[in-house]
Amino acid sequence: MNKPHINIDSFWLPRQSSTLAEKVDFGYYAAYWTGIVFFLLITGATVYLVLKYRRRTEKDKTSPIAHNTALEVTWSLIPLVILIWLFFVGLRSYVYASVAPAESYEIKVTGEMYLWTFIYPDGTAVVNELAVPKGRPVKLIMSSKDVLHSLYIPEFRVKQDVVPGLYTTIWFNATNAGDTALLCTEYCGSGHSDMLATVKVLEESDFEKWIEQQSGPSDLPPEELGKLLYAKKSCATCHSVDGSPMQGPTFKGIFGRNEEFSDGSRVAVDENYIRESILNPQAKVVKGFPAVMPTFRGLLKDREIDALIAYLKTVK
Repeated sequence: MNKPHINIDSFWLPRQSSTLAEKVDFGYYAAYWTGIVFFLLITGATVYLVLKYRRRTEKDKTSPIAHNTALEVTWSLIPLVILIWLFFVGLRSYVYASVAPAESYEIKVTGEMYLWTFIYPDGTAVVNELAVPKGRPVKLIMSSKDVLHSLYIPEFRVKQDVVPGLYTTIWFNATNAGDTALLCTEYCGSGHSDMLATVKVLEESDFEKWIEQQSGPSDLPPEELGKLLYAKKSCATCHSVDGSPMQGPTFKGIFGRNEEFSDGSRVAVDENYIRESILNPQAKVVKGFPAVMPTFRGLLKDREIDALIAYLKTVK
């Protein structure tokens, strides 16, 4: 599977790809350069004073000056003013990020070990690929099926916990067309590092076409549609087709293979077993592999399940 990537435009931060990013980055650089300036001033003053007032002879005595009121007030007030300013810089970004515009396009997000499912207003469900229109506010309404996750899109500067039994939200307005990465940033198990998704920012017309294409072209032969779904539905995240070991058993030569399960039973892989494994993956767990596959019930149409079965028959 091709890993999603993050576009880098500066030494410190990813590319700014949302309207929020500029505000967040301003706060970051305000704190960064304030720290740099004061570090240089304090370090420089320390070195200068150490050299200027060092003890040169045995007869030198320490100055009797106990304090300087004007100096003490100055070095208290200036940092206070700067800290208050930095607080309001951060508050501005927080308030902007907290309230989604009323006209936002809403997408339901479900996190589960170890994939993301995005459900669009028309019911279209897509795994590990989030397409959004450029220049239009998008609100993500998120929940988890199992453990705590955290959705993070570095280029958009948005990050929010995804919690079981609770809805959390974030919103953004994407400004750059193209692909970028979506990550899980809360450790959620052995497959945590594979819990990635690609964010596709599309022009409005291209976005509408993308929505229409999600069920796959109607004229594709079943095995070709199945191959397309294998990639689009992120089966490749856990199952190889070349025999290499991954989170789940390889699909190479799977049809007709005699599988042994964790309870000691065996079965020859056929159409019924594959369908059951897609809709109820915990019913029969292959020996030696963790029981982590989520159900795709409600995420795949019967035509798509049939296409996946047809494709798996061709993987030799």
